[in-house]
Amino acid sequence: MTNKQNHLEYLEKSKVKLNKLIKEKSLENTDVSIIVKQLTAEEAIGDPGRRDFPIIEGKERVIEAQFLDAKGHAFTDSPGEFVGKLKQILDLPLITNKNRAIYIATLNAVLRHLELCEKTVHCKDDEPVKCAEEISSHILKTWGNIKVGLIGLNPAIAESLVQMFGAENVKITDLNMKNINCVKWGITIWDGRKMTVSLIEQSDVVLITGTTLVNATFGHIMNCILNNNKKYLVYGVTIAGISKLTDINRICPYGRDQ
Repeated sequence: MTNKQNHLEYLEKSKVKLNKLIKEKSLENTDVSIIVKQLTAEEAIGDPGRRDFPIIEGKERVIEAQFLDAKGHAFTDSPGEFVGKLKQILDLPLITNKNRAIYIATLNAVLRHLELCEKTVHCKDDEPVKCAEEISSHILKTWGNIKVGLIGLNPAIAESLVQMFGAENVKITDLNMKNINCVKWGITIWDGRKMTVSLIEQSDVVLITGTTLVNATFGHIMNCILNNNKKYLVYGVTIAGISKLTDINRICPYGRDQ
């Protein structure tokens, strides 16, 4: 089984459960339009005070799904727009980053509408920096002074982890070629395509960006974590719905409901 097939297991499992919920609530016959749109950096994150977030640099975008009275966000490097019925989105083949992002944002919005999920909208302004500090504090309070691996370079979280645990106790991987092999906060950023297993093996706790659900690396990462019996947290709004339907450990201190 390939890494991508492993990854799709989580999405397909969530789709089965979502279909069941929709039928239970009789939403499958409701005339509902799903509007998925790409947000600007300002719409998605406001003014966080620092300019090195991937969404501000243009490396990623947030798409927003609107389902009745609820919204759901997902980060992606392949943003797209979609207007249609819920059934059409459920029928999308999850073989591209674009389709996976549309499905995940919609899943988040539907579960928010059903009040089965919270914090499906990204935080703004000073909250991303406060979020990073709270995540680092949570890890320290929960597991003590340990070695932390960060999969996906979120600059605020990375800097906060280094301040909390020391550069010698933090490992980071990323897929952005401009970051790989660069030294930031005293840490050489590793290539996520090659060094994910090493990061997991050398860490006591692994912190994972929810964007891995969209870029088809999540299944491989989770398999490595489970095989190595490592503790983990997935952060952010992208993972919101999947975490509820597949029992994934999530942390998102400042995510919003609207």
